Amino acid sequence: MGQGHTHQVSASAKNKKPLTIVFFLTLTYLIVEVIGGLWTGSLALLADAGHMLTDVAGVGLALLAIWFAEKPASPERTYGYYRVEILAALTNAIVLIFISLYILYEAYERFKNPPEVESGGMLAVASIGLVINLVGVFILRAGSKESLNMKGAYFEVLSDMLTSVGVIIAGIIMLTTGWYYADPLISAGIGLFILPRTWALLKDAVGVLLEGTPSDVNIATLRDKLSKLEGVADIHDLHVWSLTSGVNALSVHAVLAGGSEHDEVLERVHKCCTSEFKITHVTAQTEREGFGCHETHL
Repeated sequence: MGQGHTHQVSASAKNKKPLTIVFFLTLTYLIVEVIGGLWTGSLALLADAGHMLTDVAGVGLALLAIWFAEKPASPERTYGYYRVEILAALTNAIVLIFISLYILYEAYERFKNPPEVESGGMLAVASIGLVINLVGVFILRAGSKESLNMKGAYFEVLSDMLTSVGVIIAGIIMLTTGWYYADPLISAGIGLFILPRTWALLKDAVGVLLEGTPSDVNIATLRDKLSKLEGVADIHDLHVWSLTSGVNALSVHAVLAGGSEHDEVLERVHKCCTSEFKITHVTAQTEREGFGCHETHL
């Protein structure tokens, strides 16, 4: 038997306004950085612009995904469009991996023959980027703890902030010493810094798509709690998964103890799942002892 449900608001949807602000900030700076990189001949600036492009695409995809996720469920999409947010995070991670590999390749080519760079202009553009990224980090920090999409956007902007610092350091080194190897060296550092975080984002997104147990739900503790509820003799076929960040679902079969009332046990199961664990969508079936022999148990 299932419980009645209203359309759940995803964690990303609660942060739509901050995402919109960061989207336009990063888009503006992306344009400035591409122009600055071409003008100065700096690979570090163009590398950071490549990373910024993924930020703009990632935040844009997140906003598009939020729009889809807010659409009501339909007979064809009974869970609605929550998973579009996860697909957006997955796409962002894949694109970011390719960008990182390309940056490393270009850095290798420049190590062999480092070109002269307009260090002063590079320094000025990177300084503007640092300010914009600091604002973005401040805006997205709170929401990053609630949503995979927000977490991805936050880490993208945070890494951009750190790479802006790196570009500034490279600019100072080249301006004061004329050592142009600093540009590809910083570029390689940017590429290497992006990869492990991108892998983590990719792994989290794939975990949701494979309907793995959410990281914020301890299924062993949940099973133990449900088994000890008054009127429950046993539980089986317990499954917990995420529709999207902040919207966890559960299904379970509860075996009734002798003399237990169906409605009372169902209410206890639902209350335990929603009040003690981060689960918003509960589907529970109660059954008499012996009925489970007709089912496949996991």
